[in-house]
Formats: sequence, C-alpha cells, structure tokens
Amino acid sequence: MKNADIRALAIEELHERLATETENLQKLKFAHEISPLENPMQIREARKTVARIKTEIAAKEAASN
Repeated sequence: MKNADIRALAIEELHERLATETENLQKLKFAHEISPLENPMQIREARKTVARIKTEIAAKEAASN
C-alpha cells in the first residue's frame, strides 16, 4: 500500500485497515513459522505497511487536536 493511498483514507478507514493489516502480518508470521514462505519479504512489507498506517493515524489525530 502506497503512502498516497494511506493519506487519502479517513481515520475510521485507517483503523479498519490497521486491524486488517495486523491480522495479515500475524498470519504471515505464523505461516512462516510452520513452513518457510516462498517470499519472506512479504513479512517486511506487511510490517512497513502497519507502521505507515500507524504513523498516518498519529499525524491525523495530532492535526485534529
């Protein structure tokens, strides 16, 4: 997910997307523990996406205050 896509979302949508991406990250980690993923870089990208969403949530909440 690109930064521009994340910035276009509202705070409620960001919270929903954060829950979805966090769940996806947990599933990737679990699958990798059982048997190695074909592309383990997916875990890194999922972590970065979660961080981007959290950063944008913090920025939007700070701007609204």
